[in-house]
Amino acid sequence: MDREARAAEVLRSFYGISTAVVLGTGLGVMEREMDIHEAFPYAKIPGFPQSTVKGHAGRLLMGLLGGRQVLVMSGRFHLYEGYSAEDVTAPIRVFRMLGVKNLLISNAAGGLRKDLEPGSAMLITDHLNFTGRNPLAGPNREEYGPRFPDMTQPYSRRLADLARKRATEKSIGMREGVYVQVMGPSMETAAETRMLQRMGADAVGMSTVMEVIQAVHCGMEVLAVSAITNNNDPDNYVPAPIESVIASAEKAGPVIAELFRGVLESI
Repeated sequence: MDREARAAEVLRSFYGISTAVVLGTGLGVMEREMDIHEAFPYAKIPGFPQSTVKGHAGRLLMGLLGGRQVLVMSGRFHLYEGYSAEDVTAPIRVFRMLGVKNLLISNAAGGLRKDLEPGSAMLITDHLNFTGRNPLAGPNREEYGPRFPDMTQPYSRRLADLARKRATEKSIGMREGVYVQVMGPSMETAAETRMLQRMGADAVGMSTVMEVIQAVHCGMEVLAVSAITNNNDPDNYVPAPIESVIASAEKAGPVIAELFRGVLESI
């Protein structure tokens, strides 16, 4: 059995839960918004990488959010940790084996527009992959999806509309934009920031795109929201230490949880 099958066997009691959630840096605060029934440390799941970054708890939760059972990754994996694109996306393939159909993703990102303020939320409508990696490289796994998956609509319009509806109902000033994933772990220079802005990016981070590509390949509907942790102004560049990133992400956490709750209540 490959590692995904071994992990799915350990988690077989979760089979049939239709929605999984991935929490980004500092967004473990969203755990408080759910009723947790079970928690699995990643170390106890065969084939799961281990979270090594501050702000990532490293455990899989099962519980209720928005009145629905969900699987929640409290902590994810990154290319900059030394993991391959296949490693980073292994949990998505495990979710596919467990019958997950909807994937809700959050991340911490630097804003590339002046209206994206720290602590705010940005609905991701499209992405740019600046990592030079792709989790589907190599032999295609036909049991998951086709050799050349379509990416004209990687983010579900249906789920995005539900998030917009919740934002309106709760008077949440949710922004929208294009997210770019870079390799990391070094932060962007001012020149790199200007390049990303000119290429059409609105927010930049070091995660998410790998998981989205894999989820689309697996036939899942995807919703992704960024917690804006800082504003990258290349004409007035200031450092963004991890402590500041986590603090801003924690501020945005309850907002993103409210958006996810609204989507789950309406699915």
